[in-house]
Amino acid sequence: METTVIPAGTIVVGLDGSPSAERALEWAVDQALRESRQLTLAHGVDPSGSVWVDPAGIDHRAVLEALHDDAKAVLGHAREQIAHRAPDLVVHEVVQLSDARVTLLELSERAAMVVVGSRGRGPIKSLLLGSVSLAVSREARCPVVVVRPGHPGVVRNGVLVGADGTDRSVPTLVFAYRQASLHQLPLTIMHCFWDARPGTEEEPVASDARLVLAESLAGLGEKFPDVQARTELVRGMADERLVRASQRMDLVVVGAHHGGTLTTLLYGSIANAVLEHATCPVAIVPESEG
Repeated sequence: METTVIPAGTIVVGLDGSPSAERALEWAVDQALRESRQLTLAHGVDPSGSVWVDPAGIDHRAVLEALHDDAKAVLGHAREQIAHRAPDLVVHEVVQLSDARVTLLELSERAAMVVVGSRGRGPIKSLLLGSVSLAVSREARCPVVVVRPGHPGVVRNGVLVGADGTDRSVPTLVFAYRQASLHQLPLTIMHCFWDARPGTEEEPVASDARLVLAESLAGLGEKFPDVQARTELVRGMADERLVRASQRMDLVVVGAHHGGTLTTLLYGSIANAVLEHATCPVAIVPESEG
């Protein structure tokens, strides 16, 4: 297996030849063109997995050759698609004999973004782009976009971002504004709050939430004047409201908190739920500690 050291700032897409990876590649190519970035095709597989272990013995050289041939086929097909759609796009390749999660997490340290599909191809491939999407989104050092299948023909309403009003959510908000600007889409900023008492959004709890949200958005409208943004305050559980709204969105953006606090666990579960159930691409953005 060969590994190409990638330049900093590329968009990395995980590939395995599955329909899910095909969608991820299409999304990543479009993103690379919009951001004027280079693209890195990444393929990683662990031959020590149970699919390759034969109690009666196995020719490991044959396994490695098969893996190498499979990688060449997957990346070759991807390059053909790119050449047809974006012939001037600079493309790099990374093929590693390791678990795909390890491969993508290593690449995330130098990448601007990692893009993966939501499902893999068969038993061994599910390790690449099935459970991998969740694992990589939790630990990556850069934003991770998981391209989930949507419902064709549904009218979409742009980018949706979940905002909690804290300082550490600023990277998530900036990412969402930037994507709305790049894709020329409207932006909805949703802040969910919990109030056991029924009432109107003009009650004190809602008013306080609106003030906190406004403070966290300070300056972003001026930084991205081309983005048509609106705020939406809703009562209820954030994961449920974001998933429901995803049915009509082009992209949902949520933050990923790293650490062991109660708030971290709460917002981590929100990101996981949205990632699992949304019906459009989901971007998970690492948020600063605080």
